[in-house]
Amino acid sequence: MDVTMVSGYFLALLVGVSLGLIGSGGSILTVPILVYVLMVNPVLATAYSLFVVGSTALIGGLRNAFQKNVDFTIVWVFGIPSLIAAYLVRAFVIPAIPDVVFSVSSFIITKSLLLMVLFAVVMLTASVRMIRSGQTGTLAANVDISYAKLVVLGVFIGVLAGAVGAGGGFLIIPALVFIAHMPMKKAVGTSLFIIAIQSLAGFMGDVGQAEINWPFLLIFSLMSVIGIFIGIGLSKKIPGESLKKGFGWFVLAMGIYILLKEIFM
Repeated sequence: MDVTMVSGYFLALLVGVSLGLIGSGGSILTVPILVYVLMVNPVLATAYSLFVVGSTALIGGLRNAFQKNVDFTIVWVFGIPSLIAAYLVRAFVIPAIPDVVFSVSSFIITKSLLLMVLFAVVMLTASVRMIRSGQTGTLAANVDISYAKLVVLGVFIGVLAGAVGAGGGFLIIPALVFIAHMPMKKAVGTSLFIIAIQSLAGFMGDVGQAEINWPFLLIFSLMSVIGIFIGIGLSKKIPGESLKKGFGWFVLAMGIYILLKEIFM
């Protein structure tokens, strides 16, 4: 096992730590690790990300369920539309995108470039939400619970998950806090379950269409699962809001780097 692979497996721990600490950010780390450290093709990396984040989030979600920090009614209302959307995007939309999406003279937009730029935009959006999270606590204090809004948002996040391999926790948690009026701890636990079912459903859309390196994927996922237990332990000692803002600045820098690398380098 070479140094690059060892580094990749070590970084997989950080994916789980992120999910354990703040309930989101797993895919934001997974795709860059796979693409830039382990040199996995971006299209395959988004598929791998769905499995890694989905399996890790499932473990975290089960742990929260035992602690009664999961609202399963919301999981089904939000999660079923999300998993259907994620599966359809991975099974039908992504394979239908041509390898060369658009070209003019020497300027070529490939499928891989398109996915990485879209992923970078998602990262920038996530970073802004994380950095500003402390300022949004009263935005929707008087909004009634709307299951219709949760269904629509579930479909949107499922499409996002399928397209770029993102779990969408940075969108799910605010939705659960502001629309479903959940306490933060229960929102994180419920979010992990939603991330798990939509991500694993999205990954199933790739099974049979992509050549999957199962030994590598299972080891990477195992390291991430170990990381989520580390993250859950650390979450009891580190203030969540401070950590989320710090992580947000890191994600912002990574998003800018990916945009610059993919477009100009």
